[in-house]
Amino acid sequence: MTETIFTNARVVLADRVIDGSVLIRDGIIVDVSEGTIAAPSALNFNGDLLIPGMVELHTDALEGHMTPRPGADWPAVAAVVAHDNQLAGAGITTVLDAIALGAVMTTSVRVKRLNEMVESLSTARDAGILRADHLLHLRCEVTYENLPEVFEELSRHTMVRLASLMDHTPGQRQFVNPDKYRQYYQGKFKLNDADMEVFIDARRRDQVLYGEKHRRIIVDMCKERGISLASHDDATEAHVDEALADGVIIAEFPTTFEAAKASHENGIKVMMGAPNVVRGGSHSGNISARDLAGAGVLDIISSDYVPSSLLHAAMILEDVIDDIDLPTAVRAVTKNPAEGAGLMDRGEITPGRRADLVRVHRSPHHPVVRGVWREGGRVA
Repeated sequence: MTETIFTNARVVLADRVIDGSVLIRDGIIVDVSEGTIAAPSALNFNGDLLIPGMVELHTDALEGHMTPRPGADWPAVAAVVAHDNQLAGAGITTVLDAIALGAVMTTSVRVKRLNEMVESLSTARDAGILRADHLLHLRCEVTYENLPEVFEELSRHTMVRLASLMDHTPGQRQFVNPDKYRQYYQGKFKLNDADMEVFIDARRRDQVLYGEKHRRIIVDMCKERGISLASHDDATEAHVDEALADGVIIAEFPTTFEAAKASHENGIKVMMGAPNVVRGGSHSGNISARDLAGAGVLDIISSDYVPSSLLHAAMILEDVIDDIDLPTAVRAVTKNPAEGAGLMDRGEITPGRRADLVRVHRSPHHPVVRGVWREGGRVA
């Protein structure tokens, strides 16, 4: 039997904060109490916060490790380990790696190294060399020609927990503003004006050919295989109605207040990006996550492309939104995403849950992760 005691901590429970102690036995939380425990083996937190290990549902940060520079492919397992170290160091103990099935450019690393990313994640996980618990989120670009065949194969993987339905065609959802679309993709792919017009025409053609047909195929396969569904970049009530009909449980990054409010009111958990919170707005010119939080319609925060932003965003919300206290802010990065992914064994500091825990020092400048434990074992 392995037993660990944390004491003199500000323990962030689901509904309140206590000055207390936590007893862990064989990787499970067995007791949470107020006051200190004067045991020689107890780890004194000296008043630091103790929060649940954070749960990340949508990060594509692995792609940057797979190809750290254009044309510079990195060894896959080494990339996974580096990615995992970054996540664990940021206090993320469970991650659904968001693997894109399809891309607007067929030469993208997302297409070229797709199977390699999945295989290397699985290899590293099976070898026990990862600090965080890695699962899979399949991001389905519905306009991608080969999506049904790719999804048919990868959705059978035991690590798959979530699939999302994406459509990045210009003029709707994330890119209602065509100028923002041009700015983003011309900058990303270094296209001149003429090439950009060809690019836009191709994207619109693919939507007509594949968009609705592929959406229906993916929805049906997810229902058949018991995979949870997320919508992506919903902008209108019609998008939300479609999501409800498809059995969606999470709305990723709605782009308007209208869509976020409708999703929340209909029981779909609304997820926004932590970079949006940290920066104070969307890089695409869409709705501010802080505004949604202030209106009470933000449920989950995702680090998206900056792992360290997850904790930072939670602390910002507690600081700047009057109606959000520390437990509410922390739930958005722990309990709520865990429940959204069906991971009911973690995400909360209460007896019987996994001892996935993070020690946080809240300095005047920036929240600092001082220790991370997964199932009671220290991983960072």
